[in-house]
Amino acid sequence: MAVRRGLIEPGLAGTFRDEWGRTVAALIHRFGDWDLAEDCAQEAFALASERWPVEGTPSRPGAWLFTVARNRAIDRLRRTATYQAKLSAVATMATALAGGEDAALAPPPDKPEALDEGSFPDKRLGLIFTCCHPALAMEARVALTLRTLAGLSTAEIARAFLVPEATMAKRLVRAKHKIQNAGIPCRVPPVSALAGRAAGVLAVLYLLFNEGYSASAGDDLVRRDLCDEAIRLARVLAGLMPELSEAKGLLALMLVHQARRASRVDGNGDLVRLEDQDRSLWDRAAIKEGERLLAEAARRGEAGPYQLQATIASCHAGAATAGATDWHRIAQLYQRLAELTGSPVVDLNRSVAVAMAYGPEVGLAIVQQLEGSGVLGDYYLVPATKADFLRRLGRCREAATAYREALALARNEPERRFLEGRLAEVVSQSLGTGGGAEGL
Repeated sequence: MAVRRGLIEPGLAGTFRDEWGRTVAALIHRFGDWDLAEDCAQEAFALASERWPVEGTPSRPGAWLFTVARNRAIDRLRRTATYQAKLSAVATMATALAGGEDAALAPPPDKPEALDEGSFPDKRLGLIFTCCHPALAMEARVALTLRTLAGLSTAEIARAFLVPEATMAKRLVRAKHKIQNAGIPCRVPPVSALAGRAAGVLAVLYLLFNEGYSASAGDDLVRRDLCDEAIRLARVLAGLMPELSEAKGLLALMLVHQARRASRVDGNGDLVRLEDQDRSLWDRAAIKEGERLLAEAARRGEAGPYQLQATIASCHAGAATAGATDWHRIAQLYQRLAELTGSPVVDLNRSVAVAMAYGPEVGLAIVQQLEGSGVLGDYYLVPATKADFLRRLGRCREAATAYREALALARNEPERRFLEGRLAEVVSQSLGTGGGAEGL
């Protein structure tokens, strides 16, 4: 893979964030070939990383990237044995999508071509709806969108779904082949079909934000580019479908979480737990907007999973101090969320709220049940949560073992440093109480 976040030149990081999704979306609309679009977009970014430091960044970097990627795609098609068939198919698609344009494979223009955003409010959001076609399984819809438009690696998506990377790679290949073999059109669906695809779109934006808010790997806890893009697209979706209460609920959830961004790491980039965060740094305007959106969503009927999560986040945001947090209400909300979703991750989060409301031994029982089921596999937060409960119960030697298990699974450096600090703490406590170093 030629170009991916974390591998590109530092000066290109902002351009990747701004232009990757737009470029890939435009290429898919133009050529109808997912792999071709990704490959040629990567080649364009690779060329940019070589030329721009020497020649300077063009005045319209997005148009430059699209033109280079489009020309690479044309060259590839011309070299294939099925060029004439592709030419006819692409020309037909371009005519249908562009309202009569018949020059999809015409020689490249002298000047970079600007992207046509069309009538849909955002081409990237439009292609998310395309990816979320009901012919695809829900997980495939979400994974394909994260891979194609957000530029997440297969490994990052696999971690989000808690599955092996090889498994996710196979799912992505099958999803692309199904779209192409079934002739699913690469265009925005009619208005009547938008509602049926909304669940997949919401899931995409939710996972995109989650990967940004707590990066699954890397040197930084937060990836601001992903958070900002998820919020931007969620705003577009909420405006496009104002009757969809869960769209407002998701946007509210993102805003309230994002409001705490400045307090989540210290000056060294280390993780700061919620209970220790400086609440004066929280963005009260973002919290207020999130609460307003949540109230609007609540007026439309029973709360869905995103509204429930936003309500939980609002409970935290509304507490003046960590000690003032209404953990009993949060535990009740998590219980409703668990009943609604059946998600083991929700149960893991519920264990924390229950532990805060009723004691760590109650939360530990929930975690041990999840651990015994094996449903969360190698999810590092299972042993990390277990370790915290054991620490609070004074069972330091057992806590040390659990912290080591979590460290073996964690891939994000700030989170690893936090776990290492906790491990050192429980080892010290065990030695100080005469527990000895055996097994630690």
